[in-house]
Amino acid sequence: MKKRTIFAIAIPVALIVALVIYSALSGKEKEIVLETEVEQGRFDISVMVTGELQAIRETEIKAPSQLRSRNLRIRSVKIQDLIPEGTVVDSGQWVATLDRSEADNSLKDILDNLEQKESEYMRVKLDTTMQLRELRDELFNLRFAMEEAEITLEQSKFEPPAAIRQAEIELEKAKRAYDQASKNYGLKVSQAKANMREAEINMARDQRSKEEMEAVLQKFDIYAPSSGMVIYKKDWSGEKRTAGSEINTWDLAVATLPDLSTMISMTYVNEIDISKLKRGQKVNIGVDAFPEKKFTGEVVEVANIGQQLPNTDAKVFEVKIELNERDTILRPSMTTSNMVITQVLDSVLFIPLEATHANDSLTFVYTRDGRKQVVVLGESNENHIVVDMGLNKGEKLYLSNPDNPENFKYAGLELMEEIQRRKAEEEQQRKEMQEQMNRPRQPRNFQGGPPQGGAAGANATRTTE
Repeated sequence: MKKRTIFAIAIPVALIVALVIYSALSGKEKEIVLETEVEQGRFDISVMVTGELQAIRETEIKAPSQLRSRNLRIRSVKIQDLIPEGTVVDSGQWVATLDRSEADNSLKDILDNLEQKESEYMRVKLDTTMQLRELRDELFNLRFAMEEAEITLEQSKFEPPAAIRQAEIELEKAKRAYDQASKNYGLKVSQAKANMREAEINMARDQRSKEEMEAVLQKFDIYAPSSGMVIYKKDWSGEKRTAGSEINTWDLAVATLPDLSTMISMTYVNEIDISKLKRGQKVNIGVDAFPEKKFTGEVVEVANIGQQLPNTDAKVFEVKIELNERDTILRPSMTTSNMVITQVLDSVLFIPLEATHANDSLTFVYTRDGRKQVVVLGESNENHIVVDMGLNKGEKLYLSNPDNPENFKYAGLELMEEIQRRKAEEEQQRKEMQEQMNRPRQPRNFQGGPPQGGAAGANATRTTE
C-alpha cells in the first residue's frame, strides 16, 4: 500500500520536474536564438537576381535556307522529329527531320500551275501561228490586188481621162492597203513575240519553283554542321523548339551547338534595381543544380531599354553576367543565383535586418540592457543593414520583440534630428527627380545644340555643373 502511494506521488513530481527543466532549457535556447550583436567589418551591398546559363557563342543548326524563296510560298514548317536535347553529335550526324506536309501541298500546287502554264504556252503558240498565217495570206492577196490595179491602169491609157483617173485611184488604194497591212503584220509579229515571251516566262518561273521545291525537299533531313552538344533553340517567348514546334522561314534555327568554354548567366532585373547595376561589377554565382559549387563572374552588359516578359506586368532589363571559371558540369539552361556586388563599405557597423524596428518618426532596436535605442541607418543588403549612428561594436540586441517591450525606455532621441534631416533630403531628391522626368524637352536649334539663354540655358548650365 505504501509502495503504491509512493509511486503515485513520485511519478507526478518527476513529470513536473522534467517539465520545469525542459521549459528552462527551451527558454535559454530561445533566448540564444533571438539574440545578436553589432558587428564591424566589410559590408557588401548587393542585388540578388536569378538567371539562366547560356553560351556566349553557338552554332545554329538550321533548316535549308531555300525555304525563304518567294517561289515556294512556304510560311512555316513544323519539326517532325528531333534528337534528344543534350545529345553529343559529330559533324554530319542526323539531328532533325522537318514535316513535309505543307511542302508537299505546295509542290502539288506548283505542279498544277506548271501544267496550266504549259497549256497556256501551247495555246498562245498555236493562236499566234494561226493568226500570223492569216495575216500573211491577207498580205499576199493585197499584193495581188495591187498588181491587178497596176495592170488595169496600164490598159486604161487609151481610155477617157476619167477612166484613167479611176484606175489611178484604185492603184493608190491598193498600194496603201498593202503598206498598211505590211506594217500591221510587223506589229502583230512583235505582239506575238511578246505574248510568247510572257507565256514562256510564266512557265519557266513555275518550272524553277518545281525544281527548287524538289531540291529543298531533299534537305528536310537536317544534319549537324559541326561537333558539339545539341541544345534546343528558344523562341522569343522563351519556349523551346521541340518536335511539333513550328519554325518561321525567317528564323530557320532548329537547335544550337553551344560553345561551352565560355558561359554567361542571362538575367532580368526589375526597374527598381537596374540603376544599381553597371558593367564591370563583380558577381558571386551559384548554380541551383550544384549548390556546393561556387563561381565568380562579372557584369558585361546592361540593357538601356526595358522589356515586358510574357505573362508578367513588370518591366525588366536584360543583364548579362560572364562566368570567370570553366566547369564541365555547366550546361545551358541551368538556373543560377547571382549576387551582384554593387558597393563595398570597409569597416562599418551592421546588424541583421530583423533587429530593426520602426514607428512613424524613428527607427530603433531593443538592446539587451533594456533600452529602445534610436539608430540612424544606412545602406542594406539581403540580410543586414549598416548602422551609421546610435550603436557600438559588440552591443547585444534582440532579433525580435522582447517580452514586455513597454518596459524598455527610449535612448538616443537626440538622433531624431539627423533622421528627419535625411528624410527631408531623400524627399527633396525624389521631388527633383520627378520634376526632371516631367519637365518637357526643349527644342534644339538648327545647329543641333540646346537653345542659349533664358531658363533653358540656366538649366543646361546647372546640369553641366
